Amino acid sequence: MSQAVPFPGVRPAVAGLDRALLAGGVLAGPIFVGSALLQGLTRDGFDFRRHPASVLSTGELGWIQITTFLVTGALCVLAAGALRRSTDTGSAWVPRLLVLYGLGLVGAAIFSADPADGFPVGTPRGAGQISWHGGLHFLVAAVAFVSLIVATVVAGRRAARRGARGRAGFSLATGAFFAVAWVALMVRPAPAVMVAFGLAVTVGWLWVSVTFAQAASGRVD
Repeated sequence: MSQAVPFPGVRPAVAGLDRALLAGGVLAGPIFVGSALLQGLTRDGFDFRRHPASVLSTGELGWIQITTFLVTGALCVLAAGALRRSTDTGSAWVPRLLVLYGLGLVGAAIFSADPADGFPVGTPRGAGQISWHGGLHFLVAAVAFVSLIVATVVAGRRAARRGARGRAGFSLATGAFFAVAWVALMVRPAPAVMVAFGLAVTVGWLWVSVTFAQAASGRVD
């Protein structure tokens, strides 16, 4: 009688399910970035030089970005759970931090951002007033951002200890870029800084996708 071959790096009993969940986590980044890019290019009044993706959750079509937050956040949480069940994740902190990142995205959907700086069309220019749900949106976004940054540092240090210099460099550079862009956005939200932050979010999602893809393939640092 032939025996089933266990999937590398994953417990055999949950290999099939976890591979599917990890694949969903890989797709979360492209879904988020693709949705934000398409909306930003087609929604009247939106300008990547002035508006973060969060304000896409306002207006008549805001449900698209709200759904994007919900779907990608849920995919990330589920994939992080599968990552935690891997036989060699190296540290339980990376899956935990990615769960927090995903929950932050879900929270960003529940507590939507406020209209700002001329978007949607008809909104006065400038930062505008912050509502209670807009304030909570900033809070849950901060939880997500900090969790992602710390996860890249934890993963980068572990990769460095194991001699995976490429993975370590990518992780640490991602975290540093995201942190610098985020702080710069809070200090001076100039057009170039806003674009840089959008790129940092994209690179951060790339790191998340690579992390889940490596786990799905059975590779470890």
